[in-house]
Amino acid sequence: MKFNRILLSAALIVVALVVQVSVLARLQLPGAVPDLVLLTVVALALVHGPVTGALVGFSAGLLADFAPPADHAAGRYALVLCVVGYLVGLVRPENGRFTSAFGPMAAVVGAAVGSTLLYAGVGALVGDTAARHVGLTSLLLTAVVYDLLLAPFTVPFLMALARRAENDPVADATGAGGGDVSAGWLSSGTGLRIGSQRGGLRVKAARSRAGRAGRIKGVKRL
Repeated sequence: MKFNRILLSAALIVVALVVQVSVLARLQLPGAVPDLVLLTVVALALVHGPVTGALVGFSAGLLADFAPPADHAAGRYALVLCVVGYLVGLVRPENGRFTSAFGPMAAVVGAAVGSTLLYAGVGALVGDTAARHVGLTSLLLTAVVYDLLLAPFTVPFLMALARRAENDPVADATGAGGGDVSAGWLSSGTGLRIGSQRGGLRVKAARSRAGRAGRIKGVKRL
Protein backbone atom coordinates (compact mmCIF):
# COMPACT_ATOMS: atom_id res chain seq x y z
CA MET A 1 0.00 0.00 0.00
CA LYS A 2 1.19 3.52 -0.77
CA PHE A 3 2.04 5.75 2.14
CA ASN A 4 -0.63 8.34 1.30
CA ARG A 5 -3.22 5.57 1.02
CA ILE A 6 -2.23 4.18 4.42
CA LEU A 7 -2.27 7.61 6.01
CA LEU A 8 -5.66 8.57 4.61
CA SER A 9 -7.22 5.18 5.44
CA ALA A 10 -5.97 5.37 9.02
CA ALA A 11 -7.28 8.92 9.45
CA LEU A 12 -10.69 8.04 8.01
CA ILE A 13 -11.00 4.94 10.18
CA VAL A 14 -10.12 6.84 13.35
CA VAL A 15 -12.56 9.65 12.58
CA ALA A 16 -15.32 7.18 11.69
CA LEU A 17 -14.74 5.21 14.89
CA VAL A 18 -14.82 8.35 17.05
CA VAL A 19 -18.09 9.50 15.45
CA GLN A 20 -19.47 5.97 15.74
CA VAL A 21 -18.74 5.66 19.45
CA SER A 22 -19.44 9.21 20.55
CA VAL A 23 -22.48 10.05 18.41
CA LEU A 24 -24.14 7.22 16.51
CA ALA A 25 -23.97 4.64 19.29
CA ARG A 26 -25.78 7.05 21.62
CA LEU A 27 -28.78 7.76 19.41
CA GLN A 28 -30.82 4.99 21.06
CA LEU A 29 -32.39 3.93 17.77
CA PRO A 30 -34.48 0.75 17.64
CA GLY A 31 -32.68 -2.30 16.33
CA ALA A 32 -29.21 -1.84 14.88
CA VAL A 33 -26.93 1.21 14.94
CA PRO A 34 -25.84 3.17 11.85
CA ASP A 35 -22.38 1.79 11.11
CA LEU A 36 -20.08 4.55 9.87
CA VAL A 37 -17.03 2.30 10.27
CA LEU A 38 -18.59 -0.24 7.92
CA LEU A 39 -19.41 2.47 5.36
CA THR A 40 -15.81 3.71 5.52
CA VAL A 41 -14.50 0.22 4.81
CA VAL A 42 -16.98 -0.14 1.94
CA ALA A 43 -15.94 3.18 0.37
CA LEU A 44 -12.21 2.40 0.57
CA ALA A 45 -12.71 -1.13 -0.75
CA LEU A 46 -14.71 0.16 -3.72
CA VAL A 47 -11.84 2.46 -4.66
CA HIS A 48 -8.77 0.35 -3.83
CA GLY A 49 -9.94 -3.23 -4.38
CA PRO A 50 -10.14 -6.45 -2.33
CA VAL A 51 -6.66 -6.60 -0.80
CA THR A 52 -6.76 -3.07 0.56
CA GLY A 53 -10.39 -3.61 1.54
CA ALA A 54 -9.46 -6.65 3.60
CA LEU A 55 -6.54 -4.89 5.31
CA VAL A 56 -8.57 -1.76 6.04
CA GLY A 57 -11.49 -3.87 7.25
CA PHE A 58 -9.33 -5.89 9.60
CA SER A 59 -7.67 -2.77 11.03
CA ALA A 60 -10.97 -0.93 11.47
CA GLY A 61 -12.62 -3.96 13.04
CA LEU A 62 -9.74 -4.52 15.43
CA LEU A 63 -9.93 -0.92 16.62
CA ALA A 64 -13.68 -1.28 17.06
CA ASP A 65 -13.15 -4.48 19.06
CA PHE A 66 -11.11 -2.59 21.66
CA ALA A 67 -13.00 0.71 21.58
CA PRO A 68 -15.31 1.22 24.55
CA PRO A 69 -18.04 0.19 25.16
CA ALA A 70 -17.17 -2.99 23.24
CA ASP A 71 -18.84 -5.99 24.87
CA HIS A 72 -17.77 -8.79 22.52
CA ALA A 73 -14.71 -10.96 22.05
CA ALA A 74 -11.68 -9.21 20.59
CA GLY A 75 -11.16 -10.01 16.94
CA ARG A 76 -14.81 -10.72 16.20
CA TYR A 77 -15.58 -7.52 14.34
CA ALA A 78 -12.09 -7.54 12.80
CA LEU A 79 -12.91 -10.86 11.13
CA VAL A 80 -16.28 -9.57 9.96
CA LEU A 81 -14.96 -6.37 8.40
CA CYS A 82 -11.97 -8.16 6.90
CA VAL A 83 -14.27 -10.52 4.99
CA VAL A 84 -16.70 -7.73 4.07
CA GLY A 85 -13.89 -5.46 2.85
CA TYR A 86 -12.48 -8.21 0.66
CA LEU A 87 -15.84 -9.15 -0.86
CA VAL A 88 -16.84 -5.54 -1.51
CA GLY A 89 -13.48 -4.90 -3.17
CA LEU A 90 -14.23 -7.67 -5.66
CA VAL A 91 -17.09 -5.66 -7.19
CA ARG A 92 -14.80 -2.71 -7.93
CA PRO A 93 -14.87 -1.91 -11.66
CA GLU A 94 -11.66 -2.37 -13.62
CA ASN A 95 -11.29 1.37 -14.16
CA GLY A 96 -12.29 2.11 -10.56
CA ARG A 97 -15.24 4.26 -11.65
CA PHE A 98 -18.94 3.55 -11.24
CA THR A 99 -21.28 4.85 -13.93
CA SER A 100 -24.20 5.26 -11.49
CA ALA A 101 -25.01 5.24 -7.78
CA PHE A 102 -26.59 1.79 -8.04
CA GLY A 103 -23.28 -0.05 -7.65
CA PRO A 104 -22.13 1.63 -4.42
CA MET A 105 -25.62 1.50 -2.89
CA ALA A 106 -25.92 -2.21 -3.74
CA ALA A 107 -22.53 -2.73 -2.10
CA VAL A 108 -23.77 -0.91 1.01
CA VAL A 109 -26.85 -3.15 1.22
CA GLY A 110 -24.77 -6.27 0.74
CA ALA A 111 -22.24 -5.14 3.33
CA ALA A 112 -24.96 -4.31 5.87
CA VAL A 113 -26.65 -7.68 5.44
CA GLY A 114 -23.41 -9.64 5.25
CA SER A 115 -21.80 -8.00 8.25
CA THR A 116 -24.91 -8.51 10.40
CA LEU A 117 -25.24 -12.16 9.47
CA LEU A 118 -21.53 -12.85 9.84
CA TYR A 119 -21.35 -11.03 13.17
CA ALA A 120 -24.32 -13.03 14.47
CA GLY A 121 -22.85 -16.27 13.10
CA VAL A 122 -19.46 -15.71 14.73
CA GLY A 123 -21.26 -14.78 17.95
CA ALA A 124 -23.20 -18.01 17.88
CA LEU A 125 -19.95 -19.94 17.55
CA VAL A 126 -18.49 -18.28 20.65
CA GLY A 127 -21.69 -18.54 22.68
CA ASP A 128 -23.05 -15.01 22.20
CA THR A 129 -26.83 -15.30 21.74
CA ALA A 130 -27.67 -11.58 21.90
CA ALA A 131 -28.90 -11.60 18.30
CA ARG A 132 -31.57 -14.14 19.20
CA HIS A 133 -32.99 -11.94 21.94
CA VAL A 134 -33.04 -8.79 19.79
CA GLY A 135 -34.29 -10.57 16.69
CA LEU A 136 -32.10 -11.20 13.67
CA THR A 137 -34.75 -10.04 11.20
CA SER A 138 -35.15 -6.72 12.99
CA LEU A 139 -31.38 -6.27 13.08
CA LEU A 140 -31.06 -6.94 9.35
CA LEU A 141 -33.87 -4.58 8.40
CA THR A 142 -32.75 -1.69 10.58
CA ALA A 143 -29.08 -2.14 9.64
CA VAL A 144 -29.92 -1.87 5.94
CA VAL A 145 -32.23 1.12 6.44
CA TYR A 146 -29.83 3.07 8.67
CA ASP A 147 -26.79 2.42 6.49
CA LEU A 148 -28.68 3.33 3.32
CA LEU A 149 -29.82 6.58 4.89
CA LEU A 150 -26.29 7.43 5.98
CA ALA A 151 -24.50 6.21 2.84
CA PRO A 152 -25.38 9.08 0.42
CA PHE A 153 -23.82 11.57 2.83
CA THR A 154 -20.63 9.61 3.46
CA VAL A 155 -19.71 7.03 0.80
CA PRO A 156 -19.39 9.39 -2.22
CA PHE A 157 -17.33 11.84 -0.16
CA LEU A 158 -15.03 9.10 1.18
CA MET A 159 -14.58 7.61 -2.28
CA ALA A 160 -13.68 11.02 -3.70
CA LEU A 161 -11.09 11.54 -0.97
CA ALA A 162 -9.61 8.10 -1.61
CA ARG A 163 -9.34 8.72 -5.36
CA ARG A 164 -7.82 12.15 -4.81
CA ALA A 165 -5.12 10.74 -2.54
CA GLU A 166 -4.46 7.79 -4.80
CA ASN A 167 -3.19 9.74 -7.86
CA ASP A 168 -3.40 6.61 -9.99
CA PRO A 169 -1.40 7.19 -13.20
CA VAL A 170 -3.52 4.64 -15.06
CA ALA A 171 -6.70 6.45 -14.05
CA ASP A 172 -5.15 9.77 -15.02
CA ALA A 173 -4.23 8.44 -18.44
CA THR A 174 -7.73 7.00 -18.83
CA GLY A 175 -9.25 10.28 -17.68
CA ALA A 176 -7.29 12.11 -20.35
CA GLY A 177 -8.76 9.43 -22.59
CA GLY A 178 -10.20 9.99 -26.00
CA GLY A 179 -8.61 13.38 -26.47
CA ASP A 180 -5.10 12.30 -25.52
CA VAL A 181 -3.72 11.57 -28.98
CA SER A 182 -5.41 14.40 -30.81
CA ALA A 183 -4.87 16.91 -28.00
CA GLY A 184 -1.22 15.96 -27.69
CA TRP A 185 -0.65 16.22 -31.41
CA LEU A 186 -2.46 19.54 -31.70
CA SER A 187 -0.69 21.02 -28.71
CA SER A 188 2.69 20.00 -30.06
CA GLY A 189 1.81 21.17 -33.55
CA THR A 190 2.46 17.75 -35.12
CA GLY A 191 -1.04 17.33 -36.42
CA LEU A 192 -1.07 20.79 -37.94
CA ARG A 193 2.30 20.25 -39.54
CA ILE A 194 1.22 16.95 -41.03
CA GLY A 195 -1.96 18.57 -42.31
CA SER A 196 -0.09 21.48 -43.83
CA GLN A 197 2.47 19.14 -45.39
CA ARG A 198 -0.29 17.08 -46.97
CA GLY A 199 -2.03 20.24 -48.18
CA GLY A 200 1.20 21.53 -49.63
CA LEU A 201 1.82 18.26 -51.41
CA ARG A 202 -1.68 18.39 -52.91
CA VAL A 203 -1.15 21.97 -54.10
CA LYS A 204 2.24 21.10 -55.61
CA ALA A 205 0.80 18.03 -57.33
CA ALA A 206 -2.09 20.07 -58.75
CA ARG A 207 0.29 22.77 -60.01
CA SER A 208 2.58 20.20 -61.60
CA ARG A 209 -0.38 18.56 -63.35
CA ALA A 210 -1.64 21.96 -64.54
CA GLY A 211 1.83 22.82 -65.80
CA ARG A 212 2.14 19.55 -67.69
CA ALA A 213 -1.33 20.01 -69.18
CA GLY A 214 -0.44 23.53 -70.29
CA ARG A 215 2.73 22.34 -71.92
CA ILE A 216 0.92 19.54 -73.74
CA LYS A 217 -1.75 21.93 -75.01
CA GLY A 218 0.96 24.30 -76.14
CA VAL A 219 2.64 21.53 -78.12
CA LYS A 220 -0.68 20.67 -79.75
CA ARG A 221 -1.34 24.31 -80.66
CA LEU A 222 1.99 24.47 -82.33
